[in-house]
Amino acid sequence: MTGQPHDVDHELVQAAAHVARTRCQGDNHTMAAAARAGDGRIVTAVNAYHFTGGPCAELVLIGTAAAQGIHDLRTVVAVGDRDRGVVPPCGRCRQVLLDYFPSVAVIVGPADRLRAVPIADLLPASYVWADHQLDT
Repeated sequence: MTGQPHDVDHELVQAAAHVARTRCQGDNHTMAAAARAGDGRIVTAVNAYHFTGGPCAELVLIGTAAAQGIHDLRTVVAVGDRDRGVVPPCGRCRQVLLDYFPSVAVIVGPADRLRAVPIADLLPASYVWADHQLDT
């Protein structure tokens, strides 16, 4: 690992698990995500599953946070429906999280070994989206 591990935000895991349990019913919504903002607020969201590749809960979460004026997410977690527990982000979500919030911590691991790791640790040797932009 390249970064320092962070303390696990158990309140955040509980918030995502609550949304997964109460809002993810049926095939359209199977994952919930929660994030802690820099000011302490918790934002939650669910995925919009669709066979054409609907957005993951983490991507919906980014849009939901922005709609609420939150632009500094510090920690993110995703939880599956039917008590599947914490689910690590897919590759696309890892890249988007890194691009939008390069210092965000992501909670991963089985319930008895949860850990919060820097997003860069989940996407080593990654492409940095801003690198293609010319300095002005």
